[in-house]
Amino acid sequence: MATQPLLLTLALALGSAVATVQINADPQIVADSASTETTAAEAATEEAETTMLTFDQIYQDPRVGKWPRAWQWSTDGSHLGFLVQDGEDGEALSVIDVATGKSEILVRSSELPQSSEEATVEKEKEKKEKEKKKKEKEDEDEDEARSIDNYHFSPSGSLLIESDGELFSRDGSGTLKQLIASSANSPQDLRLAPNGKAVAYVRGQDLYWMALASGKEKALTRDGKEGQIFNGLTDWVYWEEIHGRSSKGFWWSGDSQRLAYYRFDDREVPTYPLLDSMPLYPTIKHQRYPKAGETNPKVRVGVIDITKKKSKTVWLDTHPSEGEGSDIYLARVTWMPDHRHVAIQRLNREQNRLDLLRCSVADGSCTTLLTDTAETWINLGDELRFLADGRFIWSTEESGWRHLYLHAANGDRIRPVTQGQWSVTSLDALDEKGDRVLFTAPASPSAGYLHREVYAASLGETMEITPLTKTAGWHGALVAPGAQHWLHTVSDTKQPPVRKIVNAEGRKVAEVPAGTPPTFDPAQLPEWELHFIWGLSGSRLPARLLKPAHMEEGKKYPVIMYHYGCPASQIVVNRWGGGRDLWHMMMAQRGYVILQVDNTASAFFGKRGEDKAHRLFGPINLSAQESGVEFLKTLPFVDIDRIGIWGWSGGGSNTLAALLAKPGMWKAGVAGAPVTDWRLYDTIWTERYLDHPKDNPEGYKQSSPVTHAANLKDHLLIVHGTADDNVHPQNTLVMSEAFIKAGVPFEQAIYPGQKHGFRAKSSRHFYERMTEFFDRWLGEED
Repeated sequence: MATQPLLLTLALALGSAVATVQINADPQIVADSASTETTAAEAATEEAETTMLTFDQIYQDPRVGKWPRAWQWSTDGSHLGFLVQDGEDGEALSVIDVATGKSEILVRSSELPQSSEEATVEKEKEKKEKEKKKKEKEDEDEDEARSIDNYHFSPSGSLLIESDGELFSRDGSGTLKQLIASSANSPQDLRLAPNGKAVAYVRGQDLYWMALASGKEKALTRDGKEGQIFNGLTDWVYWEEIHGRSSKGFWWSGDSQRLAYYRFDDREVPTYPLLDSMPLYPTIKHQRYPKAGETNPKVRVGVIDITKKKSKTVWLDTHPSEGEGSDIYLARVTWMPDHRHVAIQRLNREQNRLDLLRCSVADGSCTTLLTDTAETWINLGDELRFLADGRFIWSTEESGWRHLYLHAANGDRIRPVTQGQWSVTSLDALDEKGDRVLFTAPASPSAGYLHREVYAASLGETMEITPLTKTAGWHGALVAPGAQHWLHTVSDTKQPPVRKIVNAEGRKVAEVPAGTPPTFDPAQLPEWELHFIWGLSGSRLPARLLKPAHMEEGKKYPVIMYHYGCPASQIVVNRWGGGRDLWHMMMAQRGYVILQVDNTASAFFGKRGEDKAHRLFGPINLSAQESGVEFLKTLPFVDIDRIGIWGWSGGGSNTLAALLAKPGMWKAGVAGAPVTDWRLYDTIWTERYLDHPKDNPEGYKQSSPVTHAANLKDHLLIVHGTADDNVHPQNTLVMSEAFIKAGVPFEQAIYPGQKHGFRAKSSRHFYERMTEFFDRWLGEED
């Protein structure tokens, strides 16, 4: 669906102290006010005819649905691969030829050969039976059909396909061959060498490689031990907090001769017991989890030359002069263009000093190329890119906003590549041939962070920045090798993601299959209104509002406020939101006002805004949510005595903080998977903002909802999964005990076997439970 023209002019309504921005808009075009009014009238008519959303529709997973996924470019950028549903329960790997725009299916999951080894078949049956029981327990509602888990393009034109623990190759003629059979110790995190001749992967806790021509496998490390020593893998806290829940444990050199890898020693990291109460006799899984102030894992980076017969690790000397310890983070590992040096980003435990190291793979020696420091903390970025001559792109927030800078090979800064009162949100490609970078950033200062656009920036002295996308919404780029084409994705609050292949200038060259749409028309759903409301401190806060469908004149409606509120977060966006947003729209159709407000520590306000939350959680977000209530008081259709609030994870913690700090402001709240005592959360995330507990005991105490349990006066539902390995269920148990000791009533919902994000039936049950809770306490009395 084409986006609508923009009414970009910010209309400041002094009576209600609110500025509004039309959401489906093109920042380059100012619309005629009369045509805008006509469009609004037509939209109102359409809204009156909206079909009511149901839980059945929401839980058909319209965020992903049956749309293509796993987009990936071939090594030469000539083809774009993707996975698409094939029949009722299969998948197909397809490619689009950029030159012709035609797509074809290369492999169907049903065509993948079965293992002929009897032992392997038996192991596979046993494994699948265990997985089936686990999936039934976790309510995933998935069938046992073979799927394609991942695939890899080779420079030779062949393909590698991963499926259910097995590895297959497909040559240019289409012949499929099994390379690795499934077993109880199947490979994980498989990566193809740049030359396409070998693969590396992890079995158990050790790193392996295999030459594809011979099929011969070799163990590169041998000291891995479950729950203690990890080679080529991250432990939990790095996976969650350093690498954003992605597996980044080893890296091929560009010449395919060496592997750099992590070695984690978690033996001194305390464990948390996760209890599974479903078996006849409950079982316990012990998770290595460093809580705030506790011992971190010891981490090293080693390099192995796979061309040598004997695998010997060269350890990089990345630790400070006092020797190996647990008080640094080796946060990023990047091969340099000479293939003889590795760049390491080393962050101190206080997270206020970041060193970029240049380490030799010959002797492990390291020198410092540059150092960033901050009075509060440093946010890690993923923008380091090396040019062939050794120069590199680096990002920093030293100006208060994340920007790109060009550096010489010795680390000296040459010049900024971007600058302004906005942040680069991703560096999408280094186009060395075009002497430019492609990046994603906010659409315009006036529209704030509501939208994202894709830009090109020159690496030359002109600092020229060119927008490659020019419509409102949330744009993204997956750039092909060589940067001559990219996959352009855009969505907004009314339109699920739409994709197309474009050239280097952003002009369309090929269509992309859209897949099967959801069973409802997104254009007929209630429409978000975006606002900038006045905060209590005088700041203009981004907010968005859903009005009830079929509003009656003179009638007052209840409100549900949703928030997250942690530093650098953002919920007020112009993009397709999936299940949670659909639930909010369903509640608006049922007669609720929905309001979301971002605070002054959110992404809208840059790093200097984030810094306001240093050493104390609560007041910054509380002020924003209070401002939201004050804004609601200006709306004649709002029943100010029937306002609810909810959030998940950090939003659950902030829901508790709001209810306990301002009793009576909200009538009811739902806190999902909340941290209730910040001493119970992990080192990296918590200490980044609150510092070490011994250095800020009062900040930890006042930031923790458990401290203020006796203040609860409103209706509360607190929710947690028993298998939550991120925010442990201990948090809800500790909070419950505090409520009990204080003698205050509350409601609790515990979900067996669910982790931090609930799945399928449990997720639906939670939203149905929350619906009933808000209906009960915010609905009209009989």
